[in-house]
Amino acid sequence: MEYYYIAMLAFLACLACFDLFVGVSNDAVNFLNSALGSRIASFRTTMWVATFGVLLGATFSSGMMEIARSGVFHPQMFNFTEIMVIFFAVMIADIVLLDTFNSLGLPTSTTVSIVFELLGSAIAAAAFKLYMEGGSFQLIFDYINTSKSLTIISGILISVVVAFFSGAVVQYIMRLIFSFHYERVYPWFGGVFGGMSITAIAYFLVMKGAKGASFMRPEWIEWIDANTKMLVIALFIGFSVLFQVLIMVSKFNIFKVVILAGTFSLAFAFAGNDLVNFVGVPLAAYDSFREWQASGLSPDALMMDGLLKPTKANTFFLLASGLVMVLTLWFSRKAHRVLQTALSLSAQQSDHEQFGSSIPGRVIVRASMGLGSIINQIIPGVVKEGIDSRFKRRRLKRGEEPLPFDYVRASVNLVLSAALISSATSLQLPLSTTYVTFMVAMGSSFADGAWDRETAVYRISGVLTVISGWFVTAFSASTLAALVCILIFFGGGVAAFGLAILASFLLVRSNLRFKQQEMDYKAEQAVRYDVDKIKDMLQTRVEESLINTVHMYNNIVENFLNDNESGLRHLKLKANEDFDRLTAERAIYYRMNNTAYRPTKADVDARYSYFRAFTNMRDVGRSMQNLARLAKDHIANRHRTFQGELSQDLADLSQLLIVVAGSHHSGRSSLDELDKHSQSLLARIETIQEKLLLTGPDNGFSARGCELYLSFLLFARELINHYQIIAMLSRKFENSLETTNASAETSTVKAS
Repeated sequence: MEYYYIAMLAFLACLACFDLFVGVSNDAVNFLNSALGSRIASFRTTMWVATFGVLLGATFSSGMMEIARSGVFHPQMFNFTEIMVIFFAVMIADIVLLDTFNSLGLPTSTTVSIVFELLGSAIAAAAFKLYMEGGSFQLIFDYINTSKSLTIISGILISVVVAFFSGAVVQYIMRLIFSFHYERVYPWFGGVFGGMSITAIAYFLVMKGAKGASFMRPEWIEWIDANTKMLVIALFIGFSVLFQVLIMVSKFNIFKVVILAGTFSLAFAFAGNDLVNFVGVPLAAYDSFREWQASGLSPDALMMDGLLKPTKANTFFLLASGLVMVLTLWFSRKAHRVLQTALSLSAQQSDHEQFGSSIPGRVIVRASMGLGSIINQIIPGVVKEGIDSRFKRRRLKRGEEPLPFDYVRASVNLVLSAALISSATSLQLPLSTTYVTFMVAMGSSFADGAWDRETAVYRISGVLTVISGWFVTAFSASTLAALVCILIFFGGGVAAFGLAILASFLLVRSNLRFKQQEMDYKAEQAVRYDVDKIKDMLQTRVEESLINTVHMYNNIVENFLNDNESGLRHLKLKANEDFDRLTAERAIYYRMNNTAYRPTKADVDARYSYFRAFTNMRDVGRSMQNLARLAKDHIANRHRTFQGELSQDLADLSQLLIVVAGSHHSGRSSLDELDKHSQSLLARIETIQEKLLLTGPDNGFSARGCELYLSFLLFARELINHYQIIAMLSRKFENSLETTNASAETSTVKAS
């Protein structure tokens, strides 16, 4: 029996190492993004600062380990066997959940998942125990530490709101003080800003977090508590004077100190708060196993009162965990890739947004704009002009590359995120570091005026996505952990072995999948988007898209006239897929600048043609989406289809488009063929439209039917017009290539 539990512990240790690897790979961007994005220091320097932060922060996470031991459930209500099943189920569910969310491309939080996995698994264990003993299921919550659980859950949820508003308020105040021309104000307030930032970091990390350090002695903690006020004042005055003198004497860059210190503090806070997510459960299982060995009782006889006792986690285990995190930070290709991607996206000056729009986002933006107009009328003009002057962005010098973060915002993001997470750690409250850093960044960008009318809807939708992701993760984690726990209780060692095999398979598959993604990523990075490559892409996709579009249009017409609702529903989904594909292919334009070669003028012209061509094709795709939806809804609502001569006219038009654009009988490309017959096709559409307006009511067409018929004609007209533009762009592109090649040949002849 002992070997059974030893095998469990060994497996939990392996899963903990994997969780550490995955967690750091995904979360490293949280504490490195601001420093690397502001380019305040070299990559290597920033990494070393983060390394020391992670390593030291791991030793301050001891107090957080109580969350896994007794923070969610009452361990004294369970025996050793039940406790081990609970912990085993949590880790298995964590692996399955992580793999599922990664496969679906959905965001997740290790903090939220581990808390709700503990909750779900404990509830399932309590239900099984009551079932076997014949007790009432109403007693389930006697097994749950409801007060602490509610505190943890509410703390995670509230932190999202607090982080956003804190980021917005602090950044707004800092921007009013420094403006975007902070170099003008910096000599006067830089010392105070630096002193305040470093003092805040020291207070929240050391003074508030000292209780959770595994190496801290009680007398040291008592001395810090007794002298906290004096230490804070002394640190603030000392650092402020020191920094101000350095600024006046040598023009010292205080922002470099603040940002690097903020990077250290956020890495420290991340390790201190999130380490429990990865190793808390295995360490609790190890403590349980040691207590069982020392008791001499059978596994079913030993009640786990020992997990209630306050304990300090072994410093060796914490340092070992920190070392795994550090090695992952330095050597994980996934971590480096996530960093590169995040920086690339943050530096992108385009309309490419990570999140789409949503109805709640639109409603909030509309309401905010109305409230903003009222406030603008109340604020005196002089005050408004003064505020606006602080938010005027500075013009970039010729050749100067824009930074994803300026020094002021990078400092606020780092220091404030670290302060919030460290405060929660001192209270033994687990927070999602991803959610907190994201919401602080959203709040600071909001205060900086980055949420203008072009981006506000997408940013708010992103915030709402984060909040909704919290609920999805919580529900999925608790449900899955409960299911796994029940399977182990009923299936015993066989079920546990089978689930261990499943988890191992998922780990191997996930690793293989990442290797394939890495190969695809390298292949993508190696693609040379020069004029020849783009020409081939355009020729292939334009022809393919045109043929697919005219065939889909014909299918929509046929299914509509035949009153086929299921066929239209299928075509609606296909139209959505085609639009998404065109959107993704259009977005390649934004990645073309990441290639490792210097593009020629011909390459730049080709990229411009690519962007315009795919923009036109995407517009046609969006119209196809709308047409498929209208046709499906018309049939689903049991309205009449088209009848008579006009019905045949529409069917003939769709067939004619296929004949013209969907075949190669003439020996010409389908695009050229469509362009050649465009005027005759447009004239035919105009004739059909005139016939509809003159005879439609006499043929039983309702107003709703007339509108839908016009939508069919309008799409055909848009298709022809947009692909005419693409044909024009193609000719212009070809002429430009011929001119470039001729110039190159002339230069070669002259040189020879």
